[in-house]
Amino acid sequence: MAPRSFLNVLILLVLTTITFGSRADLVVLQYHHVSDSTPPSTSTSTSLFEAQMTFIRDLGLPVVPLQSGTNKALNGESSASNRVAITFDDAYESVYTSAAPTLAEFDYPYTIFVNTSAVGRPGYMTWEQLSELSKQQQVSIANHSADHGHLARKPDEAEKHWRQRVKHSLDDAQSRLSEELGTETPMFAYPYGEFDQSLESMIADRGWLGFGQQSGAIAANSEKTRLPRFPMANAYGQLGSLESKLLSKAFPIDARMLPDSVIRSNPPLMSLALPDDMKASKLTCFASGMGRIEFRLTEGGQVEVQAPKAFNSRRFRYNCTYPAGNGQFYWLSQQWLDPGKPED
Repeated sequence: MAPRSFLNVLILLVLTTITFGSRADLVVLQYHHVSDSTPPSTSTSTSLFEAQMTFIRDLGLPVVPLQSGTNKALNGESSASNRVAITFDDAYESVYTSAAPTLAEFDYPYTIFVNTSAVGRPGYMTWEQLSELSKQQQVSIANHSADHGHLARKPDEAEKHWRQRVKHSLDDAQSRLSEELGTETPMFAYPYGEFDQSLESMIADRGWLGFGQQSGAIAANSEKTRLPRFPMANAYGQLGSLESKLLSKAFPIDARMLPDSVIRSNPPLMSLALPDDMKASKLTCFASGMGRIEFRLTEGGQVEVQAPKAFNSRRFRYNCTYPAGNGQFYWLSQQWLDPGKPED
């Protein structure tokens, strides 16, 4: 992973001049609960979930295993259409009781990211249930840490202590999954979608794919330790916006050039260097909780995106889209983290 250090958290994203319009990418969907009685912010109703699966089928998009689908996308393997992968974080009981039967009916593969210390607690799956699912060809089980802690380094945390803490959480979970299920899938989903450059390096050192909670599609120009997923809870997974997400394209940048997610100024500044064939007037950007935000075009031709006021939350994002033709959009989501704000 290339170093990503920029003065005043100025992001210089050098866009490639390759035409990506005909490329088919991987779109990963992220779920927590599939239930009508769990917290709304992380829940997808059973009726909406079934409607989403039907919508994917009716669009004719292939649903593929996460690991192989991601590797094919990163390797630039072509496809007639976008591929879709389905993931669940935390191994909630409703995935076993509601989502799994629906997915079996559609014969769709999926991945469950497990925080191992929660297994067997009220509202979570048991090891017996996970074992049952893991034996099915269409199901893969992967690491979501041992304790679902905030793994990015804390402002007052010594580096040695941080490394010990994260190593324990990552490796204990992987060992427990191997012991209980016989699986050592090289994939990891960051708890809360939080990561920093040092944590990414630890994921890379283990040879794992790292998945966040920022939106977007995966392609050859994506960074394998900060892979995007579209959240599919009720507020974000409605059918009216689902098609544009399923057909989205990875923004044509070298994602290795994206900076550390940890902010050093608030609000942070994002600078995009658009190639000649992309017009700034067609770019649309948004900020978490603020809706659409304006951007500036510098004399040098760069687009500068900055929210009009500081953020009060621990996690937030800038999302930018650009027309890719045929009703599709290039999609960029920059994850930001303010570790000085209280943890969830």
